[in-house]
Amino acid sequence: MKKTLAAALAAALTIGAASTTFAAANPFSDVPRDHWAYDAVTQLAADGVVEGYGDGTFRGDRNITRYEMAQMVAKAMAKGDMSASDRALVDRLAAEFADELNNLGVRVSNLERNADMVKWNGKLRYTYTSNRHDVTHSKVNNDALLFRLEPSAEVNSHWHVKARLDATTNMKNDSGSNGSDTVTLKRAYAQGDYTNFQVKLGKIGLSSPESKVHPGSGNLLTDEGAKFSGAEVTFGNKLQATVQAGRYAFGGNKYNGTINPFASGDTSNYQSIDLKYMSSKWSFGAGYFHLGSENFKGAVIPGHPYKKDGNDAKDANIWRVFAGYRFDKNSALGGSYANNAKADNFDNAYTVEYDYKGAKASDKGSWGAYVAYRKLGAFAAIAPTTDGAGYNQKGIEVGFDYVPFKNVVLKAKYFNGKDMYVPAGSDDKAQNLFGRVEFLF
Repeated sequence: MKKTLAAALAAALTIGAASTTFAAANPFSDVPRDHWAYDAVTQLAADGVVEGYGDGTFRGDRNITRYEMAQMVAKAMAKGDMSASDRALVDRLAAEFADELNNLGVRVSNLERNADMVKWNGKLRYTYTSNRHDVTHSKVNNDALLFRLEPSAEVNSHWHVKARLDATTNMKNDSGSNGSDTVTLKRAYAQGDYTNFQVKLGKIGLSSPESKVHPGSGNLLTDEGAKFSGAEVTFGNKLQATVQAGRYAFGGNKYNGTINPFASGDTSNYQSIDLKYMSSKWSFGAGYFHLGSENFKGAVIPGHPYKKDGNDAKDANIWRVFAGYRFDKNSALGGSYANNAKADNFDNAYTVEYDYKGAKASDKGSWGAYVAYRKLGAFAAIAPTTDGAGYNQKGIEVGFDYVPFKNVVLKAKYFNGKDMYVPAGSDDKAQNLFGRVEFLF
C-alpha cells in the first residue's frame, strides 16, 4: 500500500512538473510572424542598436525562435548609447523575453510585461523671434515658452493611441498666448501599424512629405503645429503613398510679422495624396493638396485678393514636387516646389537648401548647419514652418543647431530678403531672427 501510494505521489509530481514545464514558452518555438517584436527589432536594427544575426543583418523574411530573439535583445541591452525611443523598445523586448534572457544569464531587473503600456515624452521650449519690415518701419520681438506632453498608450501589438498637449505662455507679458495658460489638445489619434501599412484616425499631425526626407528643410506648405481631424493611410516601403482626408482649421493671423491671408479662423474641407521614394542617396516625391471653403473668397493680401482669372475662388488646389540627394553621411542638397492652380498671384513657392551634418538630441556635441534660398508665395505656402522666412517673403536663410548636453538642443536662424506684397515704390527689405532652446524628455 505504501509503495502504491508513493508511486502515485511520484507520478503526480512528475506530471505536475512536466505540466509546468510545458506551460512555459518553449525557447525554441518560433515567434509568431505577426508578433510586434519583429517590427521592434527591425527598427532597432535600422538605428544600429542591434546587429541581428552574426553577419550584421536582420532577416525579417523568416521566423526566428524566442531563443534567437533573446540573444539579439541581450546584445542590445549591453549597449549604453541609444535614443530614448530605442531604449524603450529594448526594455519592452526585455520584458517580453525575460524568461529566455534569464536562461541566458542576463539579469532583467523587475521588468513587468505591461509596465510600458503608457509612455510619456515631451519638451520645454523657449523661442525668441525678431522681425523687421522696412515697408512699415517696424520691428516686432516675441519670446514664448512652450510646455509639451506627448503620451502614447499601447492598445495591442498593432495599435497605439497617441496625443499631444501644449501650453504656451508669452514671457514678456507673463500670460498665455490667448490670455490664459490653459493646456490645449493639439493631437489625439489611434495609430495602427502593419507590414508596409499604417493608418491613423482622429486629430492628426499634418506636414509636407519633403520634411520627412530632409528634416532641415522644414515644411513648405504647413507648419510644425498643423493638424487636421480625419484619417490618414500610408502604404508601401521605399515607394510610399499617403492619403489624408478630413477637416483643417487655420490658426493665427500672423507668421513672423507677415500676413497670412487664409488665417480667418475658418475650417475647410481637406484632402491630399503624396507619393515619395527614398533610398540611401536619392529621394523624390510629388503630391496634391486640396482645401475648400466659402471663406476663401474673403482672403486678401493688401491690393491682391484671392482670385482665379479675376473671379472669386473658394478652393486651393496645390500640387508640389520635391527631390533630394545625399552626397555622403554629412551633406545633402534638397529642394521643393509648390503651385496653387486656383490663384492668380503669389501662386508659387519653392525652397532650395544645402544641409551639412545635423544635431542629434541624444548625441552631446553634435551640430548641423544649412543655407537656403526660399520664396514663399502666400497663396501656395499656406503655413510654412521654415522659421526664418515667412509668408510672402523671399531671400536667403541660414541656420545652425547644436547639442551642448544630451537632450538639450540650441537652434539659431537668420533670414535676409524681401517682402513680396509691398506697394510699388516702397522699401521691401525684411529681416527675421529666430532662436530656440529645447529641453527634451
